[in-house]
Amino acid sequence: MAIGGKSRSNKRSSSVSYASTITTVVFVTLCVFGVWMLTSNSVAPPQTTTTRTAADNNADSTFPSSNEEQITKNNDHKDKAVFEDNPGQLPDDAIKPDEGKSEEDKGSESEDKGTEGGAVEEDPHGLQGKESTEEQEKQSETQISEESVLTQNQQPEENSQKELEDNRETGNEETNRNPEANNNPDSEEDQSQSAEQQQGNEKSKEWQYNQESEDQQQREDKQKIQEVESHEETQETTNEKSKEDDQEKEKNDTTELEEERKGNKQQSQEQQELQTQEIAQTTFSDETKDKQKEILNATQTDAFNILKPASNQETTEKETQSEAQNQETQQQDTPKEEISNDSNSGESLGSSIPKESSESKKSWKTQKTQSENEKERRKDESNGKESIYGYTWQLCNVTAGPDYIPCLDNEKALKKLHSTKHFEHRERHCPEEAPTCLVPLPEGYKRSIPWPQSRDKIWYHNVPHTKLAQVKGHQNWVKVSGEFLTFPGGGTQFIHGARHYIDFVEQSVPDIKWGKHTRVILDVGCGVASFGGFLFDRDVLTMSFAPKDEHEAQVQFALERGIPAISAVMGSQRLPFPSRVFDVVHCARCRVPWHAEGGLLLLELNRVLRPGGYFVWSATPVYQNLEEDVEIWNAMSALTECMCWELVTIKKDQLNSIGAAIYRKPTSNECYDKRKENNPPMCENSDDANAIWHVPLQACMHRVPVNQAERGARWPADWPARLQNIPYWLNSSQMGIYGKPAPQDFARDYEHWTRVVSKLYMSGLGISWSNVRNVMDMRAVYGGFAAALKDIQVWVLNVVNFDSPDTLPIIYERGLFGIYHDWCESFSTYPRSYDLLHADHLFSKLTKRCKLEPVMAEVDRIVRPGGKLIVRDESKAIGEVENLLKSLHWEVHLTFSKDDEGILSAQKGDWRPTTYQASS
Repeated sequence: MAIGGKSRSNKRSSSVSYASTITTVVFVTLCVFGVWMLTSNSVAPPQTTTTRTAADNNADSTFPSSNEEQITKNNDHKDKAVFEDNPGQLPDDAIKPDEGKSEEDKGSESEDKGTEGGAVEEDPHGLQGKESTEEQEKQSETQISEESVLTQNQQPEENSQKELEDNRETGNEETNRNPEANNNPDSEEDQSQSAEQQQGNEKSKEWQYNQESEDQQQREDKQKIQEVESHEETQETTNEKSKEDDQEKEKNDTTELEEERKGNKQQSQEQQELQTQEIAQTTFSDETKDKQKEILNATQTDAFNILKPASNQETTEKETQSEAQNQETQQQDTPKEEISNDSNSGESLGSSIPKESSESKKSWKTQKTQSENEKERRKDESNGKESIYGYTWQLCNVTAGPDYIPCLDNEKALKKLHSTKHFEHRERHCPEEAPTCLVPLPEGYKRSIPWPQSRDKIWYHNVPHTKLAQVKGHQNWVKVSGEFLTFPGGGTQFIHGARHYIDFVEQSVPDIKWGKHTRVILDVGCGVASFGGFLFDRDVLTMSFAPKDEHEAQVQFALERGIPAISAVMGSQRLPFPSRVFDVVHCARCRVPWHAEGGLLLLELNRVLRPGGYFVWSATPVYQNLEEDVEIWNAMSALTECMCWELVTIKKDQLNSIGAAIYRKPTSNECYDKRKENNPPMCENSDDANAIWHVPLQACMHRVPVNQAERGARWPADWPARLQNIPYWLNSSQMGIYGKPAPQDFARDYEHWTRVVSKLYMSGLGISWSNVRNVMDMRAVYGGFAAALKDIQVWVLNVVNFDSPDTLPIIYERGLFGIYHDWCESFSTYPRSYDLLHADHLFSKLTKRCKLEPVMAEVDRIVRPGGKLIVRDESKAIGEVENLLKSLHWEVHLTFSKDDEGILSAQKGDWRPTTYQASS
């Protein structure tokens, strides 16, 4: 057995033991010979003739010592009886010395004999020639080292046995040659005399021969010992080098494995560092894409199985049966699955992607059914079946150029307006046919600066507008500084910074308690949204909005800075928000005529403000005595009194030289019932306060809910507890979206998305979350996706489709925000507004009403270069979306489909067409 694992010192110790053993054997042989001479008259061995065969010579030349081999044999026979001269048949153990030995001993001797006889076996490890001999030398050396002590204690007996063994073997050969002589009793005396006469000569010859053999053997042994030691030193050096190489290789393998496990997380960190230096987000390489696919393949089973939707008992049982059938099918090696070209995994998706229960739709209202005066919706004649693959994209040929918002820049529709008195020209007027052109990039566009640095500065060429800096620069709105646009954090009413102003408001009314009692607010006429931008530090979400007017690009500035905002106006229609959802409504010199037309616009704020919520009005009528300001103040005072709003305080900010009046909405109907005049009037009971889709404004007030089980009757829990709390007004008798009772549906949806985001989205889709700030959930249900992202520096705009169950009040109740929308139309935001869009089972539903081609053009419009899209949907929709994205030159990082369900992750590049669409 090889002993390559022993240390060098052990090897040398074995060599010394080996030399010592040789000397001892020689000495013992002489002693035994003398004893044998003295006892030869009483014990006569059989006549033998000492011969050395070729095998014996080979053994001497290929093994360090034949004496050591004999010692080993003697040890094996040490317990056997010593037989005297026997003229007849020898014992079986003398003829068959292998019997009675262990299998291990037999195997060892068999190997030795094979070597001595010159037999060459195939080396399974590829070692040949000298290496094989060296291995045998090491084996012998090990045996000698282990037996050296035992040999010294057994010298007399072993050497005596040795002589007997040799004599027996020689005698056996003679017996085989002349069996008749052995069996003839008449020749016994002659043989005895002949043996005595020849004994002396034979002994003398044997002594001389043995002495010469031993001397020669000692010289050969010394030489072989030196060769073995030299080889061992060389082998040790080689082994150490090999060991170092193996350790280095193992270290490299471990490093590669760790890097592979880290996957896209490490890649994302490298991209973040690169972007910090270049202030630009880089696209993922093909290698990163492959790693992300491997990560997904390793985690998709957990992710998708975790995403079990809240469903009724019957649905769950069906899913269980389906899973059992799938397992049985897999055992039969006949899996039924559909895997896209970009996927190399076959793990089961199951039916875990959430689906709406058809029965639950009967329990929920939609904006489509509850909104009055809804305009006629466009129908898709082909039901989405028409193939649009291979479409040639062109640039939009419009006046707005890189800032094109189709529903706000519809010049044809604006020319047909009969009046702009109520800011109709700032409202949405979508084209009859949704555009399929692409918006060009501004010249010199760069990847956006990441948050929070973006709050203070952005690239000038990304929003190349300087008019606002010229008009509002002295108020610290925005300034031009080289290649940047900088934002000192000021505003018209807080020149010295938003932070001080935010403190001023809370000090004026301590019950506001930013980030606890007050979580979601509405900022009207937001400007560049510095107020909302700095409220993030207080755990407050601000829905900022302003029209696309002469204050060019103010909302675009906000979005580029990483602050939520939409382009909207208080005009002739209701705002796209549910009733009673905002904790605070803020207006700082927002230039809205609140008192006009019977308080029409202020009554719209009353609709969206929670009972008990505050209206913060910071404007010149509060603290100036100009004639116009006095008139407005008097009109506002009378109006708010009739609306039963309580004037909580009027405070002046000495630093900014402004003042603010803060009002509070009532929490009961007592004041309404005591009014002498019904002005403003109370709305009809049939008027749904939540209906907003194309619903015109109405100068009336809705009654405050008094039933404690009704939404709006109680203030929600403080943040952050309200995020996970099941809304008190969700009725267990009402079926949830996924088929369970509504409270259970809500809780399971939150668990569902928390696991999906942590197990799959955070590391498995090629997304560098450090470069993500503006996020949109294109089809939110309970807001679970947004809730799962609460611990990272992003904000999520939840979109509830106008024909989906109206769950947007639930989203606001848990401290999140959102908006109603129809994705068959363009969204009211500037191009290049969002870093990430998330679409869960959206596109398959849209194909029933409109084509996906204009929808994907809209997705391309509002996503920034380098931005991402995550799609979870039916396989057919996934395939169509994938082809459209590829035609748009998006990089599809991952797509996986099975059992008619799938997921897709893609990234937008910088590609733009080179030709413009023909003008209409």
